[in-house]
Amino acid sequence: MKVAECRVKDPNCYFSKGLASIIVASIKAGKSEQDALADVEASRFAHPPEHKLLEDPIAIPTAGAPMTGPADAPITLVEFSDFQCPYCTLATPQLQAVLKAYPTQVRLIFKEFPLDIHSQAAFAAAAAVAAQKQGKFWPMHDALFASHADLRRATVLAIASAIGLDVKRFEADVDSIEVRKAVARDMEDGSNVGVMSTPTLFIDGQHYNGMIKLDVLKPILEAELKRPASAGKTASPPAPVSR
Repeated sequence: MKVAECRVKDPNCYFSKGLASIIVASIKAGKSEQDALADVEASRFAHPPEHKLLEDPIAIPTAGAPMTGPADAPITLVEFSDFQCPYCTLATPQLQAVLKAYPTQVRLIFKEFPLDIHSQAAFAAAAAVAAQKQGKFWPMHDALFASHADLRRATVLAIASAIGLDVKRFEADVDSIEVRKAVARDMEDGSNVGVMSTPTLFIDGQHYNGMIKLDVLKPILEAELKRPASAGKTASPPAPVSR
């Protein structure tokens, strides 16, 4: 499969994401096609190991991040997402279906990762964090994805009013340095654990390289539930903000 084809058919593929990022960086640096291909060939993405749906577990900072599902669930999903991303929009109902199918066994933690290619994503991320400060992260989350094609300031302020936020306080928060730093921390956390595009999902700290669909995730989650806690599972610490 060609890189472009893989990016369309399997946007969560770790290796095609990596190859694409190397190519883009090389072209932006003014390199020739030959030099860009040499950079690709020299990268770790050009010679991937045997494909694994789940990579080795790593620790992901989640303190203070919004969470839905029971805090003591045996499986923790961490999603890095972008409210303007069409693939994130498609993944959202699938993750909600996972939570519905595993109401006591799975919890979901959300991390902001607005992409530069989406002009309204950073403001939407700030809006979600500002809504979290008033205990309304998840209503804002749902409304932002429902309006992902139009996340202009006026639209988001109308959403804030519709979900019962103190709009004056919300506007002050959404433009604050504190909120911008919170979004930046999530992005830094994502970059540190290898996030390059959205949505990116981790299952018990293991980077997931498959499609975010309930029927695809089910056998993986079932296998994860059968693993003993001592088998190397890395669960993120409980987050205090729940749905």
